[in-house]
Amino acid sequence: MSVIRTGGGLSVSIRPRALLVGLLCAVVALVVAVFAIGSGEYPMAPGDVIRTLLGQGNPADAFIVNELRLPRVATALLVGCSLGLAGAVFQSVVRNPLGSPDMLGFTHGSATGALVVIVLMGGGSAGLAVGAALGGIVTGLLVYGLAWRRGMHGYRLVLVGVGVAAILTGVNSFLITRAQIAEASRAVLWMTGSLDGRGWDDALPLLGAMAVLVPLILLGCGRALRMMEMGDDAANALGVRVERVRLTLLSAAVLLVALAAAAAGPVAFVALTAPQLAKRVTRTAGPNLLPSMCMGAALLIAADLVAQRAFGDHQLPVGVVTGVLGGGYLVWLLATERKAGRI
Repeated sequence: MSVIRTGGGLSVSIRPRALLVGLLCAVVALVVAVFAIGSGEYPMAPGDVIRTLLGQGNPADAFIVNELRLPRVATALLVGCSLGLAGAVFQSVVRNPLGSPDMLGFTHGSATGALVVIVLMGGGSAGLAVGAALGGIVTGLLVYGLAWRRGMHGYRLVLVGVGVAAILTGVNSFLITRAQIAEASRAVLWMTGSLDGRGWDDALPLLGAMAVLVPLILLGCGRALRMMEMGDDAANALGVRVERVRLTLLSAAVLLVALAAAAAGPVAFVALTAPQLAKRVTRTAGPNLLPSMCMGAALLIAADLVAQRAFGDHQLPVGVVTGVLGGGYLVWLLATERKAGRI
């Protein structure tokens, strides 16, 4: 491990294998993205896609790539990065491989906010995105407030999050039963997690938030997070303001999850699986923030390509693919943790 000190007094530790894995995952995500852009009713060779992205394509190719396909692919990459990074933060803070937004109720809160907009207000896409973001943020504040007892304990946060998720599941089911058929269909499709019809207005807000939150997590809090994994007492002894850092990290992760849900719906299991896969590939202790972020992007863009092309003319919401694969991974993870005596 090497340490680089920046001009502002920050120090960044670099683990070569983790950095290499992150770069490889990013390359895989970009390669799959090129194939995703080139596939469809109007197929394009990878070379033509790259030339078009560089501004050297003909007008027809430019329209198909830049206006029809690139926004969806960009949204998938950004949502995958957000969920992978947020999942790594949650799992590191609570020190539990099951501590992901899917399990702690934050995605359920985003779904509740979106359902309120769809069912009770009849809002459009913009209102749905705002409702999802606000629902995730409010749920984060609620879980944190209920779990606070003269400090924050990881297992207490997990238990409170699971309880809030169960309550919100019931609320969401009730809201769907109150909806008209058209509204209920729209709500169920959104809750599954879908990238269909996504445009630049879905991707750009998330990109703007990531421009602020990703450096905050990676550079501003990454070193402190690694120290906190040794325990709060050890981190305090090393000069880390544990509660302040924990609140900052959780707030940033909740914002990433909420805005990702606003862009693509509550896509399941990416935040759970990406950090664990990154940890196993890097074979490195610690939060593995950068590899998890890139792994999330690779997983989601690959899942979206499978959802679009693997079943002929029948396209599936990306959440169906991530749910099936992630559910199988969750069963394997639970069996592994039980065998190791950790649960």
